[in-house]
Amino acid sequence: MKPLDDRTASDTLVLNGDARMERLTEIMARLRAPDGCPWDREQDFASIAPYTMEEAAEVADAIARNDMPDLRDELGDLLLQVVYHAQMADESGHFALPDVIRAICDKMVRRHPHVFADAPGRDATEQTVDWERIKAEERAASDKGERRTLDGVALGLPALTRAVKLQNRAARVGFDWPEVGDVLDKLQEESAELVEARDTLTHDDQVEEFGDLMFVMANLARHLKIDPEAALRGANAKFERRFRWIEDALAAEGSHVNQSDLARMDALWNLAKAEERKSPS
Repeated sequence: MKPLDDRTASDTLVLNGDARMERLTEIMARLRAPDGCPWDREQDFASIAPYTMEEAAEVADAIARNDMPDLRDELGDLLLQVVYHAQMADESGHFALPDVIRAICDKMVRRHPHVFADAPGRDATEQTVDWERIKAEERAASDKGERRTLDGVALGLPALTRAVKLQNRAARVGFDWPEVGDVLDKLQEESAELVEARDTLTHDDQVEEFGDLMFVMANLARHLKIDPEAALRGANAKFERRFRWIEDALAAEGSHVNQSDLARMDALWNLAKAEERKSPS
């Protein structure tokens, strides 16, 4: 495998891309130029990071809605974020966009020896084990000292996603419940502690117990091989869909949610559920 600083003609072709990629990088450089956009020139990595996370979330939203035109646009917005960070890094002398592209190309080749090297064929489970092993070796090689098991799990991740990643790290060294039933037992225990906290403890204690319950829920998702973020996005979409059904039903009656009460809206909610069950999947 070629080291990162060993460029060849084929590398240059991959790194430079086509005229559209070059135009995007030129646009970003122009925006950041001394006579460019005042807002863009004032930004730094920390100020842009929230926008990067937002664009990634909007990509996920477009995928969840199966909206391909919107996904195209949102992927463009996310790509701009990559170019933005690379441009700022280039200005400060750290790295440039070609370095980013070359590094990810090398990483993908390195982490797929069953594809790019003379390694035996592996099924999906074995490939996942290999991927994690190679990642661990990379982390060990990149650090001068011994790293702790949970180091390197990004703080900026959504909390549920980060909980799953932390638990996966701990599971690699054997710190994990062996059965789903054990997790369900812990879920009942944490639920009971939250009820107790609600009745007898301070608000801070309630927050802590609620966090414990959510952490166990993330663990349950992991054991069931469920993406908790995707599951919650689905639940949010279902809630929106059914609540809008309630609004439409009330409007058809010449009423509005502000003029209704909980009993009526709850009855309509159950009707919305029934209508969903009758609809073809």
